[in-house]
Amino acid sequence: MGKLSEQSAFAGAPVARLHHGVSSSFADQLAVETPIAFVYNCEPYAVMMASPRDLEDFAYGFSIAEGIVQNAGEIMAVDQTPKGAGISLGIEIPPDRAGLLLERSRNLAGRTGCGICGITDLEQVMRTLPHLPGSPPVRASAIDKAVTALPAYQTFNKQTGAVHAAGYANSDGELLLVREDVGRHNALDKLIGAIICAGLSPVDGMVVITSRCSMEMAQKTITLGCPVLVAVSAPTSLAVQIAKDCGLTVAAFARGDGFNLYTHPERII
Repeated sequence: MGKLSEQSAFAGAPVARLHHGVSSSFADQLAVETPIAFVYNCEPYAVMMASPRDLEDFAYGFSIAEGIVQNAGEIMAVDQTPKGAGISLGIEIPPDRAGLLLERSRNLAGRTGCGICGITDLEQVMRTLPHLPGSPPVRASAIDKAVTALPAYQTFNKQTGAVHAAGYANSDGELLLVREDVGRHNALDKLIGAIICAGLSPVDGMVVITSRCSMEMAQKTITLGCPVLVAVSAPTSLAVQIAKDCGLTVAAFARGDGFNLYTHPERII
């Protein structure tokens, strides 16, 4: 698989600060935002604005979370190629999958990590999702532990203050993987790719996100097969409805000292 050397997620910028009428100058670190083109079997499909890191994880996670492929085995190659101001991800998938993709006629562009922009059919928004099977219970203390630990892994955000994170923790609340991106959907896609490529079992843990729990964050977690989604902010009504219908436990307003359970509280002890 062709792979670029990891690009910096930061860019320096001179800043003039005014504080209580006093001016000062310093060098700030900004989060890099790069157009990432997803090209399947030589056919352009989507352009996402994202952090130029963990792009192989992004390719796998986006492809699976969007239902383009069913599993990692259907991704035969991922090539990363610089293209002008952005990066092209050339992803090779089986011909039948590529044919279905062309029928969807989807073209995403412009917004940071927005997975809905450009969809041409309302039915594509509310796609069919699996119902999550029963899973081992999770202790409330494990959720608090994972949420408390997550900021220490947000290295990009510490530098810029502009980056979302998505983490995967086991049932004991130990964070096993964390991915960051300027887009919250992108961070989750990258995490999904990392989980799959690492061979971890999604059903045995929980996803923890630093953003609100929107319907797409719920959809992606359900598609991954993870039974618990923990968000530091609020859920939306549609996310709660989807989670309820598909057997996903949503814990939100999680700040390390407690949380609100919106769906399937029986999974938490």
